[in-house]
Amino acid sequence: MLQEPSQYAGFWIRTGACIIDSFILLIIMLFLLFWFYQGDWDLILDTGCSEQLSVLWFDVTINYILPFILTLLVWHIWSASPGKILLGLKIVDATTGDKIKPLQSLIRYLGYFPSSLVFGLGLIWVAFDQKKQGWHDKMANTVVIKSNE
Repeated sequence: MLQEPSQYAGFWIRTGACIIDSFILLIIMLFLLFWFYQGDWDLILDTGCSEQLSVLWFDVTINYILPFILTLLVWHIWSASPGKILLGLKIVDATTGDKIKPLQSLIRYLGYFPSSLVFGLGLIWVAFDQKKQGWHDKMANTVVIKSNE
C-alpha cells in the first residue's frame, strides 16, 4: 500500500524519463529503417511514411506497432520503461502498490492519446495532482513512484 506522497514521481523526473525513452526508441527505429531501406537516407527522411503500399506495412509496423509492443513488454517485465529504470522510477497499481496488470498497461498506453490531445493537459496534470498522476495514470489506476530497489 502506498503511504508517503514523497514517493510519487513528479513532472520533471517523468519528463526526463520520457526524453530518455524517446531517444532509445529513436535509435532502434532509425536502425531498423536504415536496414530496411538499405541506407537510402533521402527515402527514410523524406516523409516518414511511404506512399508505396509495398513498404507501407513496414512503416506502420516501425512507427506504431513496434513502440506499442515494446512499451507494453517493458512495462510488464520491469514495471518501468528504460528511462524510468535509469532514473529509479517504477509504475505500480495506485491502490495496492503491486506490479501493474497487462490490462492496466494497455489502458495506460491508450490513455496517452486523450492525455495528449488537449494541448498535453493530461500529461501536464502530473505537475498539479496530489498523487502525481496524469490522465493516463488515472484511467489505468496506476502511479509512478521512486523505486527503493
